[in-house]
Amino acid sequence: MPELLFPFLGVVALLTVTPGPDMLLVVRNGLSAGSRAAWLTGLGCCLGISIHATAAVLGLSAILAASATAYTVVKLAGAAYLAYLGIRMLISALMSIDGEEDADAVSATGAPSIPVAATATHGDGEGLAAPAVGVQTASRTAAAVFRQGLITNLLNPKIALLFLTLLPQFVAHDEPRLRTTVVLAAIFLCVAVAWWRTFSLAIGPISRVLRGGRARRLLDGLAGSALLAISAVVALDGDR
Repeated sequence: MPELLFPFLGVVALLTVTPGPDMLLVVRNGLSAGSRAAWLTGLGCCLGISIHATAAVLGLSAILAASATAYTVVKLAGAAYLAYLGIRMLISALMSIDGEEDADAVSATGAPSIPVAATATHGDGEGLAAPAVGVQTASRTAAAVFRQGLITNLLNPKIALLFLTLLPQFVAHDEPRLRTTVVLAAIFLCVAVAWWRTFSLAIGPISRVLRGGRARRLLDGLAGSALLAISAVVALDGDR
């Protein structure tokens, strides 16, 4: 095991629980659709983290760090995607009528919304589509929330720079650099998976209280506004 494992775990734990766009998406999806949606969003975030970690190990992140143009392009793409999600959530909230979504409305995930009346809940708080909704719709929604977490992380260049600058600091002088870096990246990913699983299970009981149409409309409005604000901050942020 790496010599600096425990200090690394402390830093990783702090970074993992720090709120950001991924946290907002997990909370929004979890509160509106249950712990399964939160878990799938978190898994998408973890896949994005694993891709960034792999790029850092292979040295690809150095290209992003060295090129101001590449960094800016990825940053603006990420800001645009966050703005897109925020606008979709606001549209979803505005198209709600008397607390229920219009038949032609789509959720902020890009998949058809699952009406509240057609959603059943297990004891663990997971939102499961009733037979009338259909397996295909539930699968599309699951894929959409997973994709949200993935793209949000992939289009965040600061995560790439984080791995590029963080991992080498916890490789001792007498350790094999490549092997230790790979181990540290794997540990980072395991911590992220454990965190999102725990968080998704904890958010399940809360989501059952917010099954009503008014609560979901308010949640979409708040989350959409927050994502638009974050996208503006990301786009205008000149720091690397």
